[in-house]
Amino acid sequence: MAKRVGVLALQGDFAAHREKLRALGAKVIEIRNPSDIDGVDGIVLPGGESGVMLRLMSSELRAQLYNRISEGAPTLSTCAGTILLAKNVRNPAQDSLGLLDIDIERNAYGRQLDSFIARDVPWTAESGRFENIIRGTVEAVFIRAPKIVRVGPSVKTLINVLEHPVLVTEGDIFAATFHPELSHSDSQIHDLFLSRL
Repeated sequence: MAKRVGVLALQGDFAAHREKLRALGAKVIEIRNPSDIDGVDGIVLPGGESGVMLRLMSSELRAQLYNRISEGAPTLSTCAGTILLAKNVRNPAQDSLGLLDIDIERNAYGRQLDSFIARDVPWTAESGRFENIIRGTVEAVFIRAPKIVRVGPSVKTLINVLEHPVLVTEGDIFAATFHPELSHSDSQIHDLFLSRL
């Protein structure tokens, strides 16, 4: 039976996640209302504009997301989605769900023109427990990307770029500062997330 994945669909690049997950056999539910979260096996918080997402999110939807993720629902966040999860947000300071023990700096690599792709990025030694899923290296697409500037003691770094963590995990949360949904030839990050469902 296909796993049911809820993708927050208020704003941003949720469609790319939807297509990537469907190609991997998941049933995708677009989350716009609190009731959309009922019955999902996992949650994806996509890239986009984190401040806009927060403004568009009703208090009920925010509470439901917070509850499901804090209760252990496997979660994949990318770029702005990782800002939504971070415990502390800088540049400028911003509210968040505060569920992932990291500090993050918004737009740390510059403007849209400063976007870049890092190819053949290796996994860290801490990724060894996922060796049955990951393979080779990763392509990482950065678009107005945030930077993780602190990781808490229970947070494990799975991928580094330019000496900064760009994919971390805590419990069943996987949080990237890049856009794995835009790497057409690589599904490792989504495979990793789906393996926890």
